[in-house]
Formats: sequence, structure tokens, C-alpha cells
Amino acid sequence: MRFAIPAAFAAMRSGLMAECRAARGQEFPRRGSEEVAAVKIDADFPGGNIVVERIDGDAVLLHQDLRDTAGDWFYWCFRVRGAEGRTLDFRFTRSAALGVRGPACSLDGGLTWTWLGAAAVKDKGFACTFAGDANEVRFSFGMPYQEDALKRFLDAHRDPSHLRVEELCRSRKGRGVELLRLGCLDGEPKFRALFTGRHHCCEMMASYVLEGIMAEVLADSEAGRWLRASVEFMVVPFVDKDGVEDGDQGKNRKPHDHNRDYHGDSRYPEVAALKKRVPEWVAGKPCFGFDLHCPWIRGREHEAIMSPSRARDPENWARLKPFLEILEKTRTGPLRFPLEVSEQFVSWDGKQPDPEEPARTASRWMLTVPGMQWAITFEIPYANASGQEVNQETARAWGRDFA
Repeated sequence: MRFAIPAAFAAMRSGLMAECRAARGQEFPRRGSEEVAAVKIDADFPGGNIVVERIDGDAVLLHQDLRDTAGDWFYWCFRVRGAEGRTLDFRFTRSAALGVRGPACSLDGGLTWTWLGAAAVKDKGFACTFAGDANEVRFSFGMPYQEDALKRFLDAHRDPSHLRVEELCRSRKGRGVELLRLGCLDGEPKFRALFTGRHHCCEMMASYVLEGIMAEVLADSEAGRWLRASVEFMVVPFVDKDGVEDGDQGKNRKPHDHNRDYHGDSRYPEVAALKKRVPEWVAGKPCFGFDLHCPWIRGREHEAIMSPSRARDPENWARLKPFLEILEKTRTGPLRFPLEVSEQFVSWDGKQPDPEEPARTASRWMLTVPGMQWAITFEIPYANASGQEVNQETARAWGRDFA
């Protein structure tokens, strides 16, 4: 699904990008209290996350809201209103909070996003000059994807024969948790495929990949027709639904996050519902499991599409490696899957995994379901994949390649 951008809007966005880059290294004069008071910075919208410490002239001191996160993480998303014609210097006062392509920026209320670029970054912050008619601008660590984005996709792909929208459960805060079924729905499929996303709610770039996968399943293409005839897909796009909408980090949520909730009695209703629904749906028949994530900010394994699953279960990896070899060679879009990065991966902390550790994560739990042939975790970088830009469209394109 592509969004058309009017020429005037595109020009305004290009101008804002250029001004943000040019503002790097400038000195920012203090302004009067009346002008400062006119600027409003908030996170009062789905996916919003920021703590504004103070506005000192044109300097805005802020940090990401960790809420119930154990330790540290980096997600944030806020909007600025009333800054037309001004230059503001946004300074993050705590830990690293900017990625390899700088912050993402939206001029249309979060519908489309563009990276400002590394040149906009100065130390732990970034500077931006706002166009005279830029009355609302959003900034974020990544390119947010909430329920409204999923609804736009579903509205554009109505197909009752091959796409059905159900409810997995209600979240702890009473929100409906979507469960989508796609593909071969009226006959007996040859295979089943389970896709889950947003166990860590801030990991939004994986949602664009998942959208691309679903688009290809429903497409009038050779691959789409075969998939609809042969495979039934179950998709849970927002496992941590409350976190997605509330703008939480999700990663390392206290006392444990959704992706550490699969062993024993589950704390979160979404996980408990998955543990009940999936085995009933698979019913012992051939199924493949995919859990989509995003990694950390930067670094070799964090700037490549990869899977950490080999180190945890070599036997599972051996079964799924033929699929990965095909995936590595199948590329029509700009992003690629370099298998060697996954093959060389040991662990995020460099330590060998404990083979006796219980199956706490989604992909490891999937392997316990009778009929599951293999299961895998994929990590989708936030901004840079093997030197190529990750954005809304390139992530969707890789999803179509994946399918």
C-alpha cells in the first residue's frame, strides 16, 4: 500500500529536511517567554512517548519515558506545535536515543515518515528549523505503526474469501487484540504459517514487513495465488497491544515482557490466548512459525536483517536453513537478507545460550506445538540494513520478497 504525497507537501517536507540538516552546529539564541510558551511539545496521541524536562529559549531538554522498563531503552515519539519559522535544538539528556539515520519526521500526523539523516544529529540531540507553515511536526526514534495503520491496510485489502479479521482476546486495558486469518480459508490448506509481531511494542519497523507479507498473500500475483490456494496464515500483529497504543518501550517490561511470558502461567492475556488458540488451529498439521522483532540501535547484527535462532537451537536451524537460503537469493526490493550474519551470531551478550533454559520466548514456545516444522525469530533493523535505508516502503518491499 502506497500513500500519494501532494507536490506542495513533498516540497515542504524536503525543505524541512534540508533546514534540519543545515541547522547542525548553529548557535540558538534565547527567545522571549511569550514565544517559548507558544511552542507545545507533547505525546498525547497513540504511540506517543516523551518526557519534556524544560524549554530553555530554543533548547528543548527531554528524554524517553521508560515507565515500567527494567534498565534502559531508546524509544520515543513526540509532536511539536506552534514552532512555525523557529529553529529548535532538541537535546536528549539521558541515554542514546538517536539511530544511524537520525530521527524520523512526519508532517502529516504520522501517516508518512522520512529520516532527517545523520547530519541533523549533534551530540545527543538534533536541531530543526521549522517551515513557516509547519504547524504540527512529529519526530520519533523510528517510523511508528499503530492500530490506525493496520486499519488503513485492512480497509484497502478487503477480501472476505481470503482475509478475515477476528479478535484473539481483550488486552489488560480492555482493547481488542487483532487476529487475522489470510490465504486458504475455505478448504484444507497444505500448510499453515503463524506470524506474530510487537511482542516488544516499540519494534515498529517489523510491522511494515508484516504488512508487506500480507499484501503479497492477497496480491494478484503468481506467488499470491499459490499462497491463497495452499497456505492458511494466522497473524497477530500486536501481541503487546496496550504497549503499542500507549507508546511504551515494551522491551524488558517489569517483571518480564511479553516475549518472556511463554513458560508456565502467562501474565499477559495475549500470550495466554496464543498458547490456547495456536495448538487448536495447527491441530498437529504442518505449520511454520515466525516472530518478527527489531534489534538495538546500531552495530553489525543490528544493521542487517538477521535471525538469532541458530545459536539457541541448531537442530531447528538445520530444518529451516533451506528456506533461509532461498530467502537470501529472493530479492526484488532494495533490502537483502545476508545469511552469513545469522550464521555467525552467538548471542546478544556474547555468551553461549544455556540449553537448559525454559522456552520463555515466542519462537521457542512455537517449537513445542505439535505439527510445528520449524520456528524462527527475525530481526528487522530500524534504519539501516546492510547499507540500505530501511523505511516504510523498503520494509514493505522486503515483506513482499519474504512472502
